[in-house]
Amino acid sequence: MAKLIAKSPGAGLLPVRVGSLSLTEEAHDAITCVAPFQGQEKPVSAALKDAIGAALPGVGRVTGKAGARVAWLGLGQVLVLGPPVAPPGAAVTDQSDGWACLTLEGPGSRAVLARLTPLDLRENLFKRGHAARSLLGHMTCLFLRTGVERYEMLVFRSMAATAVHELTHAMQSVAAQRSGA
Repeated sequence: MAKLIAKSPGAGLLPVRVGSLSLTEEAHDAITCVAPFQGQEKPVSAALKDAIGAALPGVGRVTGKAGARVAWLGLGQVLVLGPPVAPPGAAVTDQSDGWACLTLEGPGSRAVLARLTPLDLRENLFKRGHAARSLLGHMTCLFLRTGVERYEMLVFRSMAATAVHELTHAMQSVAAQRSGA
């Protein structure tokens, strides 16, 4: 009888280190999509704040900290990255198995992403605590700025290998350019 073996989306692909840049997999206890019902935004925000210490963010923003973040996903939707939640007054969907969460960190990380996304990631525009949906190469991606030179990217699980390949290639390009090769 065959046994299923649980694997993360980045198993066998990550970590990748190129020069001072690193690409790793971010592990979350759960990834939950929360969509407050009309008129329930304040109660849902309060429930999330009580449960995990992070309230509903504004458009294009992230609240909370590592281990318990709430990230804007789109009109009327957020992703909760951390413990499982089920606030009353909202449609809740567990999407833990549907996403690959990658973290790019280190000097030159913005230059790496500039090769793959049309987003303007300059510090004065895409600050820590910002979130945006855009493209990573040809893949849909949710970008979170979680540090000065640290970005978390969520892509569909089926695109994990492609995302790692594209990011690794861009990391190598930036490292070569910086070394003068």
